[in-house]
Amino acid sequence: MVPCRIGLGEDLHRTTSGGPLRLGGIDIPCNRRLVGHSDADVLLHAITDALLGAAGCGDIGQLFPNTDEENRGRDSGAMLRIAAQLVASAGYHIVNLDCVVTTERPRLGPHREAIHARIAHLLGIDSSQVFVKGKTGEGIGPIGRGEAMGARCVALLASRNQET
Repeated sequence: MVPCRIGLGEDLHRTTSGGPLRLGGIDIPCNRRLVGHSDADVLLHAITDALLGAAGCGDIGQLFPNTDEENRGRDSGAMLRIAAQLVASAGYHIVNLDCVVTTERPRLGPHREAIHARIAHLLGIDSSQVFVKGKTGEGIGPIGRGEAMGARCVALLASRNQET
């Protein structure tokens, strides 16, 4: 077994009017919301893909295809928990997650600690193992115009037999 593995997850969702905005497993007061087959939590989707990729367990589209009606409106937190179970079954544990959310609004700073705590709770890890940064689109493209929101995550896993 490889002692450490790194995974990269990325997701992008359109936005539309209405709210609240579901991000990182919490509802943020906002006049925009994300659109998708599931609850469209772009951050949890990126984390799920990063974990699955690092553990060699496929990707979010394989496990939760948007062609399956069972996944319509599905809670992304439930998908993340399944990914965490697969990581553990593969013999790994989460060392840390480093995430970037690209959006014009809302500002993530006031919600960062709540997002860290929710993700840590979903994964059964300490909130110090999760970090989320917010970046803007600088007015460029669909993200810059507020039409979309993106997220990326790098996950570091270690074999349960390794010290971290």
